[in-house]
Amino acid sequence: MSHAEAHDRQRPSLTLGVLALSAMAYVLLQSMVLPALPEIGKALNTSQSTVAWVLTAYLISASVATPVLGRLGDMFGKKKVLLIVLASLIVGSVIAAMTSSVPVMLAARVIQGGGGAIFPLAFSIVRDEFPKERVAGAIGVLSALIGVGAGIAIVIAGPIVDNLSIHWLFWIPAIMTAVALVATIFWVPESPITAPGRISPLAVLTLSGWLVCLLLGVSQGGDWGWLSARVIGLFVAAALLFVAWLVTEMRAAQPLVDVRMMRIPAVWWTNISAMLFGFGMYSVMIVVPAVLQSPESTGYGFGASITESGLALLPLSGAMLVAGILTGAFSTRYGSKVPLVVGSIFSAAGMLFLTVAHGSEWNFYVAMALVGFGIGFAFSAMSNLVVEAVPPSQTGVATGMNANVRTIGGAIGSQIVASLIAATIVGNALPKESGYEVAFIVLGVGLALAGVAAGFVPSRAKRAVQTEGHEFDTLAVDPGSIAPAEAGVAIGERLH
Repeated sequence: MSHAEAHDRQRPSLTLGVLALSAMAYVLLQSMVLPALPEIGKALNTSQSTVAWVLTAYLISASVATPVLGRLGDMFGKKKVLLIVLASLIVGSVIAAMTSSVPVMLAARVIQGGGGAIFPLAFSIVRDEFPKERVAGAIGVLSALIGVGAGIAIVIAGPIVDNLSIHWLFWIPAIMTAVALVATIFWVPESPITAPGRISPLAVLTLSGWLVCLLLGVSQGGDWGWLSARVIGLFVAAALLFVAWLVTEMRAAQPLVDVRMMRIPAVWWTNISAMLFGFGMYSVMIVVPAVLQSPESTGYGFGASITESGLALLPLSGAMLVAGILTGAFSTRYGSKVPLVVGSIFSAAGMLFLTVAHGSEWNFYVAMALVGFGIGFAFSAMSNLVVEAVPPSQTGVATGMNANVRTIGGAIGSQIVASLIAATIVGNALPKESGYEVAFIVLGVGLALAGVAAGFVPSRAKRAVQTEGHEFDTLAVDPGSIAPAEAGVAIGERLH
């Protein structure tokens, strides 16, 4: 190790700041698009059903790219792959900022999807480079950025579109990412831990295939019809490709994703919990603004603007940041299973409160603070449980798959909630209050079940026994991966 490299490794705070800037740029990019979707449709001169693909294309691209790029980082070096990801994010953002063409915009969104790997790569770098006593706190802060960034993005998207243009929804993240790329070159060290190998093209194709089919079927089921031939065909294809992927990975000498690793109890139950947390969180961040934006004439709405409704999510963002910071010390003392269960209790309580009390705007602020604390604890803890159970050489792909599971949960949750609310619409009227109440209950139940799944995660002592003798460190606390999650495909249009 050179003197310069050693010096870099003595500045974890600077490295954390650079990684946080990269993560924030990505979160802003993915989140600012959602409330601005109708305006993007107008600017592109296309229908709302077509502009929904601006989200769908990105969601699918991110889901495929995240585990693959995470694995490439494990193999060839996290910093190298992170630089490639940041460069692609800049290219995709610049293209989107300069175009008024729907096909070009969709191509740009596919390129941007590669940014989903920023979080698993960042967590891998932190695990490899930071002193163990600082890992938990650093990852907690990074993990909290998903909520903090999303809350900020939803608030500022309206003013950006009103005072600038939709193109600045892409220019701002592009500029931030460019700064982050330069800073990464100088201040993020290359991790010494790699796992040389090869990636099977068949594994990539089958993994991509079942993810694309599943997410496309889920995201378009409401528009195409859940019993339509296209949707059923996609789900059948997803099942067949999933089986083919499992067979391919189990037979491979160097698998893309070690499926045996995914069967480890700590990994399995944490991923189940992650899916349920994704089911709840991404739907909450879409449904709550929809309620607040509903006209007062409905009897339950407040006639809020996009910006005003976004303010209701700021307590969620702030609470997530606080919880993310606290989780580090909490996990070190009690283990990461405890904050995962506690997170479920807080977030489910927030939705239960909103179910019985949503007649005043302050009800939403209180509920979002509770949900934010819960999600913050959970997101900052769940990948720690995964990482403690896998070797360092599998950190990127393991946390990438954890992020994908959460994304799938979010896609499913948003569509279920949209269907429940849409079922109360009669003619051209707006949804009934009962539709939102049922949605709140379903989301609360989903978040509560996330805690039940977390309860099946082996205790810290049992995990230590189960991994005893493995050739990897089980003491590093590395909560983590937050990424892709534009799970609310077209739900905004379907609620109004």
